Amino acid sequence: MNETLDTLGKTVAGALAPAVSGYALAHDELTLTAKASDIVSVLRFLRDDSRCLFWCLIDITAVDWPSRERRFDVVYHLLSPKHNARVRIKIETDEATPVSSVIEVFPNADWYEREAYDLYGVVFTGHPDMRRILTDYGFEGHPLRKDFPLTGFVEVRYDDELKRVVYEPVRLTQEFRNFDFLSPWEGTDYVLPGDEKASGKGS
Repeated sequence: MNETLDTLGKTVAGALAPAVSGYALAHDELTLTAKASDIVSVLRFLRDDSRCLFWCLIDITAVDWPSRERRFDVVYHLLSPKHNARVRIKIETDEATPVSSVIEVFPNADWYEREAYDLYGVVFTGHPDMRRILTDYGFEGHPLRKDFPLTGFVEVRYDDELKRVVYEPVRLTQEFRNFDFLSPWEGTDYVLPGDEKASGKGS
């Protein structure tokens, strides 16, 4: 399998240079690195060329690298039933630079691109319906970014008095607790609840 994927990587990188800047093999998987501005032509080649025939778009997702200038990797996964092979294509973009939609090549990219926009904030130009798909209307932020607060910004709950769903700023009602980080083998200076049963004092 490695030889087949290596040959495919060389073929695609040679045919699409400089749109494809390189490829890598790891764990019997082929990853192509492409320019964001050329993603539509790259995917069209992978779909139509007889050496590729990647007819199935399996997924589009993103990876967030907050410390990097172009913080997002947008990742496309394709399958070739004809050649029984898979390929991953990675491109880089930032928060302000949109990526071209690939719906004209793979119509099923519609909801994948909406999900990447909703969860990461990656915008796709040429998309016919670029709106959130998983979070609620009026949701603030993009929850899979690594700088998104774990508690979120808004709490959604059902109010028994108002008999409706209400939106409120997140409030952390649980007080911070003092944790004892001593090893349990060293013991503690206090009795933990339940210890009296083990010692027989509670009987």
